[in-house]
Amino acid sequence: MSVLVNKASKIIVQGFTGSEGTFHASQMIEYGTNVVGGVTPGKGGQTHLDKPVFNTVKDAVAKTGADTSIIFVPPAFAADAMMEAADAGIKVIIAITEGIPVKDMIQAKPYVKKRGAVLVGPNCPGVITPGEAKVGIMPGFVFKKGNIGVVSKSGTLTYEAADQVVKAGLGITTAIGIGGDPIIGTSTKEAVQLLMEDPDTEGIVMIGEIGGNYEAEAARWIKENGNKKPVVGFIAGQTAPPGRRMGHAGAIIGGKDDTAEAKIKIMKECGIHVAYSPADIGETMKKAIS
Repeated sequence: MSVLVNKASKIIVQGFTGSEGTFHASQMIEYGTNVVGGVTPGKGGQTHLDKPVFNTVKDAVAKTGADTSIIFVPPAFAADAMMEAADAGIKVIIAITEGIPVKDMIQAKPYVKKRGAVLVGPNCPGVITPGEAKVGIMPGFVFKKGNIGVVSKSGTLTYEAADQVVKAGLGITTAIGIGGDPIIGTSTKEAVQLLMEDPDTEGIVMIGEIGGNYEAEAARWIKENGNKKPVVGFIAGQTAPPGRRMGHAGAIIGGKDDTAEAKIKIMKECGIHVAYSPADIGETMKKAIS
């Protein structure tokens, strides 16, 4: 089993012929991901990276049977790209683009959901099921197959957590980078739910940061559902001063529950094993699962 993407996923790349799309699509193909084509308006009928290029997502789906899309489209057009993918029947939409206007996401998020698609991101590193599919920008060599799921707001910390888990003698079922923007498609709780329901995932690493209530919402859901699998939590930004935005657009302490201290307290109350440093994630998971 796997979550969101696997070796059977048929993936198209929106923004396929641009520099970002080209670079990351070639890395995905090299990893063994089943990339079946790409979309660049006006370049339909061409071939790129030995794959067909289509003018629209609808054309791509009709010709390839694609069910998953990854978006490398400039910020001004990225929300339209998400909605186009959902309209064409794509079921998993992974948006890498950073800097999409919030007003665009307010429109795109419910539109995509209404059409039954799962949106991951934007401003995220993507999703990887090791040895099967890498749909994103993460370094594939860090991720080894195993039984631990990873959910993270931070791209870099996704890779760090995976590395720690692998070094502890465990491995990864699927890692989901949900993104650090104020409005994202899949929340921490929703990503944790997917991994809780996956029979191959025996433990979950949940990486959050200051700002927002995603981690508290996920922690309470985990407790309410009986702590079925051990969860290790880490919150980035423990030394961040209140009121200052740190890195991600969503990472700003707005209220007393947005601080790292408050989130750690809630996680502990909900039976989550807390790691205070990224370097402790692997060993904390190993102890929690044994």
